[in-house]
Amino acid sequence: MSGKKQILILGGGFGGMYAALEFEKALARGRTDIEVTLVNRENFFLFTPMLHEVAASDLDITTIVNPVRKLLRRVKFFHGDIEYINLAKNKVGVSHGHTHHHHDLKYDHVVLSLGSITNFYNLPGLAERALTMKSLGDAIHLRNQMISNLEEADFECCPQVREPLLNFVVAGGGFAGVETIAGMNDFLRDAIRFYPHLREDMLQIILVHPGAVILPELGDKLGRYAQKKLGERRIEIRTNMKVTAVSDREVTLSDGSTIITNTLVWTAGTSPNPSIEMLPCQKERGRVRVTEHLAVADWPGVWALGDCALVPDIKTGSFHPPTAQHALRQGKVLARNVLATIDGAQTKPFVFSTIGQLAAIGRRTGVARILGWNFSGFIAWWLWRTIYLSKLPRFEKKVRVALDWTLDLIFSKDLVQFLTVRAPTVSHEENGPPASRPDLSTRARQAVTEVSP
Repeated sequence: MSGKKQILILGGGFGGMYAALEFEKALARGRTDIEVTLVNRENFFLFTPMLHEVAASDLDITTIVNPVRKLLRRVKFFHGDIEYINLAKNKVGVSHGHTHHHHDLKYDHVVLSLGSITNFYNLPGLAERALTMKSLGDAIHLRNQMISNLEEADFECCPQVREPLLNFVVAGGGFAGVETIAGMNDFLRDAIRFYPHLREDMLQIILVHPGAVILPELGDKLGRYAQKKLGERRIEIRTNMKVTAVSDREVTLSDGSTIITNTLVWTAGTSPNPSIEMLPCQKERGRVRVTEHLAVADWPGVWALGDCALVPDIKTGSFHPPTAQHALRQGKVLARNVLATIDGAQTKPFVFSTIGQLAAIGRRTGVARILGWNFSGFIAWWLWRTIYLSKLPRFEKKVRVALDWTLDLIFSKDLVQFLTVRAPTVSHEENGPPASRPDLSTRARQAVTEVSP
């Protein structure tokens, strides 16, 4: 052993990444008594506030992701999966590679930053058929689905078959749902003019929300403003309503009505990472209870933050919300507290109040509440873009996003599907006659048939 204190960070979301960046600064200042390792299943950091813009073709798919190895030069990175966490033995099991090669990582301090996952609440058909908006793959999948539906509907002559292709439903009227449906609406209405057999009035885009007003976090006034604007853009909003079941062709709502569609985007529920449930530490509502110093009580050297942690707010007596602006600041405080613990110094509590909340609702319009002040319309949209651009890591990515946004003002949205299907192949003896190709694949035979006279 090197004699250095081993620090493991499990998860590379906002909390885990910003904790790693704080440790990176300490290592850059010449700290030599620690060794920090970040474990994450993706080799990039995803800037989730801009995820809906990838789905809506406003941004290129790699613009909002930063390679971990470019962000962290001194903190080690393990690209793989977490198999188990043994708090009693200060050990984490991880695996990586095509063969899931296993490693046991010992630690002196471990940071739980495992985030949350989508919760389908055991609703019939939801897990099998609903799309989600949590990852880069989700955004690409949604974009592909919208384009695929338009392509199929353009040459579908039967109205009963075409109808579900042109109806789109988003469940959940919070930030993720509203920004997603606003981006989808802009994309679909911009794209449909390139399909000669389709008309804009064929589109039906519906937001289902369980409350009376969407965006409840921003208050009634801004929520009603957002509803009004989305309604003017022909988005149908069904409030006081929930999705209760999903099939291949329809979505069933809590009032018994149905919507004919093959596309449901689910943004209406999340749960802490299931790995947390297996830990012996104190939990509440599936999240690890921590002190105001972000330490897990009764488990020295164990820390938690972000969506998987219940962090007390010493100002209000309640708990901090699981948002990115809280998680990234928790990451910085946690890293400093770990270092203070190693040095035998006093740790500091996490104290922070929400600065503001913003939502983009399409067509250069937004809503925002910042330091108690309400903003709406173009100024809120401009604030959304300005603030989030400033928070995006690395200058290179800021430039790429700014360039994409500028080009989006000039050119129409891309209608390209990003598929990972391999190209057709053939295998036969060199210079052999066509008749001696018995292993010609089905896809290749189809391709040959299509280009033959």
